[in-house]
Amino acid sequence: MRVNNIVIVGGGTAGWMTASTFVRLFPDKKITLIESPNIKSIGVGESTIAQFRKWLALVKIKDYDFMKECDASYKFTIRFTNFHKKTDSRVDYPFGYPNNIISHVPEGNLWHLKKAYDPSIPLTDYNDSYFPVMALVNNNKVHKEDLDDFLFKRDTAFHFDATKFATWLKNNICQNINHIESEVKLVKLNDDGIKSLELENGQSITGDLFIDCTGFKSLLLGKSLYEEFLSYSHILPNNKSWATQVDYTDKKNQLVGITNATALKNGWVWNIPLWSRIGTGYVYSDKYTTDNEALQEFKEHLKNEGFDITKHEFRNIPMRIGIHKRLFVKNVVAIGLSAGFIEPLESNGLYTVHEFLHNLTRCFERETISQWDKDVFNLACRTTYNSWAEFVAMHYALSERDDSDYWKANMNREYDKTIHDLITEDKQGFRNLMMEKSYAYKYEPRSGISHVASEYGYLPCTENTLRYENIEIDLDYSMYIPLFDLLDKRKEKWNNTVKDSPSLYEYLKKEVYNEL
Repeated sequence: MRVNNIVIVGGGTAGWMTASTFVRLFPDKKITLIESPNIKSIGVGESTIAQFRKWLALVKIKDYDFMKECDASYKFTIRFTNFHKKTDSRVDYPFGYPNNIISHVPEGNLWHLKKAYDPSIPLTDYNDSYFPVMALVNNNKVHKEDLDDFLFKRDTAFHFDATKFATWLKNNICQNINHIESEVKLVKLNDDGIKSLELENGQSITGDLFIDCTGFKSLLLGKSLYEEFLSYSHILPNNKSWATQVDYTDKKNQLVGITNATALKNGWVWNIPLWSRIGTGYVYSDKYTTDNEALQEFKEHLKNEGFDITKHEFRNIPMRIGIHKRLFVKNVVAIGLSAGFIEPLESNGLYTVHEFLHNLTRCFERETISQWDKDVFNLACRTTYNSWAEFVAMHYALSERDDSDYWKANMNREYDKTIHDLITEDKQGFRNLMMEKSYAYKYEPRSGISHVASEYGYLPCTENTLRYENIEIDLDYSMYIPLFDLLDKRKEKWNNTVKDSPSLYEYLKKEVYNEL
């Protein structure tokens, strides 16, 4: 198929990111975006991960181009509070690359050796020892200079108002596209997929390629082409959320570069600090609690945190967890929630948008798009999605909480079939975790698995495994103690480097929002 005329159905963040991508990369294409005037954006996607910068670079957008207009702030890590245990547990997923000590100790395994030597070392020390960005996180600082392996312009992410960001893209990148505000009344099909879209305003829209950005509705791929949807509820049972916005009570201290996920009795609460307010919501499964019970639990949590909830609206959002078997079918491709959704944990909502968009742009590198290109696109997206879904599922699988039916179910959920079904697949999260812990006795330091598993206490290297693997060698830690000390000295150096840097609040106030 030759594609010159692209029709995007649906606005929101996914729709306008899609339009922006094609405007920037393929300015010769005719682009039409059809947006319903009656559908309010879900507003998920207020938190990104560092890979979002790849998309910004692709479409030539700089930080200061959009931040001020989108209530944006910087983000350095994702934190999981009380996921591992009910109280006083913390797991971070910091951005950047781990700063490793190269020695005869297997790379990335020095800290695990240190932990085996001294079991009293807190699990949080893993990320503090390897990731320079944790000095910023722990001190709530902004340091624009490179900090060993942490590069600010590469390894930071953003919190922003998703609705404002979509509007900014529309007004600043997509001014010249054909923007139509109308409902799709009828989807006409032929052997090639979609023949035309009949709109409520009387227009009939034709195109070469139709991109479905209609959210969970999946109007084109799901409801019109009836592409099979694969549920992931067997490993990710959460299917509902309550969402709202709250005001700061102590902005200088509450404005942090952390997306915080706090585990409660029947799910978890996200906390996303933007410049002028905090986005928050409660993710849960209606198998273990009712909507009203979840709302009351959420409100109680917010009150305990000191927030005034009397003036804010609470929206209930059903979540369809899974992905369509194919995302590119005939002349239709799905991007965003219309393609699939995992759940908000690990800020994956916009991640799949820009990753799938990048895969889609690869289909335009030749003059025509063949079935081969579609098959490769589908495989690439499914592989990315599967790996991410399994990574999210690990946060539940590795939990030691058993204080409610919800957490007992997470602990006791069987993953055996999923693992075995993936035994021939490469780079799948479950399989990697199993192989690295049970056979390699070390984690790949650049893997998210290493971050999460280590701080959950799921360690590949213990004194027992060392003895098992080195039966002819007496365990002697003395040669490693200088390296252990070096880990501590690096932490001290990173903390000293950033101690005089401005706080996140101070930096944003002066450098981004230009407030006195």
